[in-house]
Amino acid sequence: MPDFITSDQPNILLICTDHWSGLLTGHSGHPVAMTPTIDHLARCGVTYTNAYSACPSCVPARRSLLTGMSPRANGLRQYADGLDFPDVPTLAQTFREAGYQAYGVGKLHVYPQRHRVGFDDVLVEDQGRHVFHDTPDGIADDYELYLAEQGYGGQEYAGGMTQNEFLTRTWHLPEETHPINWATREMCKYIRRRDPRKPGFWYLSYSTPHPPLTPLQAYMDLYRDAPLDEPAMGNWSENFDDLPHHIKTLSNPEDLSLCRANRHEWELTRRAYYATLTHLDHQIRVVIGYLRENGLLDNTIILFTSDHGHMVGEHGLWCMTPFYEMSAKIPFIIMPVQGDERMPAGTSDHRLAEFGDIMPTLLDLARVDIPDTVDRQSLVSDPPREYLYGEHGEGVAAMRMIHDKRFKLIYYPVDNCSQLFDIDSDPRECVDLAQDPNHTGDLERLHELLLDNLYGDDTGWVKEGNLVGLPAIEYIPSANRSMRNQRGLRFM
Repeated sequence: MPDFITSDQPNILLICTDHWSGLLTGHSGHPVAMTPTIDHLARCGVTYTNAYSACPSCVPARRSLLTGMSPRANGLRQYADGLDFPDVPTLAQTFREAGYQAYGVGKLHVYPQRHRVGFDDVLVEDQGRHVFHDTPDGIADDYELYLAEQGYGGQEYAGGMTQNEFLTRTWHLPEETHPINWATREMCKYIRRRDPRKPGFWYLSYSTPHPPLTPLQAYMDLYRDAPLDEPAMGNWSENFDDLPHHIKTLSNPEDLSLCRANRHEWELTRRAYYATLTHLDHQIRVVIGYLRENGLLDNTIILFTSDHGHMVGEHGLWCMTPFYEMSAKIPFIIMPVQGDERMPAGTSDHRLAEFGDIMPTLLDLARVDIPDTVDRQSLVSDPPREYLYGEHGEGVAAMRMIHDKRFKLIYYPVDNCSQLFDIDSDPRECVDLAQDPNHTGDLERLHELLLDNLYGDDTGWVKEGNLVGLPAIEYIPSANRSMRNQRGLRFM
């Protein structure tokens, strides 16, 4: 291609998954999950080994991703649908204003559902969320429209699985209709339709491994005979009655089938979860291959990550949003353009990184000015943070975290409950040190940092400079009649 119709600016491919813990790649040392593509990206770039989601659920995390703003700055620190997006420069908008063409495929999880949040165009796959009724001619997303065109209209959930629980069965439609394959194919089409005179910002946002957990049979077969790792169990998690109040609510056995599952059931779920990770990994390889065959790979920055993880049975829990490692730690790998000495190939960076750092980091790598509204860090040019503050939920559902790279404090205001873990020596958080007299100083130090970060209603947890939290609440289990928003057949 003649030089005069190509761009010198780097392309950006941002790959985001949903519910993929940073502990679950081969490169991170997981003994079962097969992730050859992700591992290869790590060998060609930089792995951030202490990367977290500071507000680990879909909507608030993605708001931080797309604005580069902390939960405090962007106004959302809990899962909440139906809220309009902040009127600030977004990641896609900022790249567009710098001359980029910006396209997205997959899960946006914004409101309204067709909000472009700065992209030229987006093809949406939002797991059948029909709660907003915000389009005049129907409420199907682009993936559902695709299924209808293929003769499978309304059958996305015909296999009986749900998007809010880890029940599992293999995919019930042809392989090419799986949402992972659809997102891969549509992203490759967007890249094919690019204007060659402009650089591209491409956001590939897979909705998986978030349920419904429906792996292809070929990937289930890969794990059929694989010996499984055992979930961690801690001195604080062995007895359900001893769990913090909100953790009981999140992993309520009356509401979540997997909390009552026998060993066969949870082993099947974990195999299906790992199978989905490998399916994703292989499809990411397809997109990279498309970039290579079109002569774009060497001038493309690739960032792989996830909005948050999921406990997937760790400590007996089947929930997202807690600040335990399996839920809050995320994969975060950047493969820079060929020859960028700011990101040495095959290295690890152990600073505390956060999902919201993606916007300033990518803009910095592309040498695009970072908007003044951004308060997260560039991992290229900003100094490492001394600690990371995390927050999720309000009132009795509140959870807060202080992580200083070695010790992690997790705080629940109900019953003024603190947990303290030494992540260096106890990376699976099996020993709660909060009552250990040898760590009183560490607990007090992290409590002081927590006090420095409280705002809004959280300040009511403090009396005379001391954390007092909220009164204890009796835990009363109850079942959810909606089966956690079960989807059904849709006639379209």
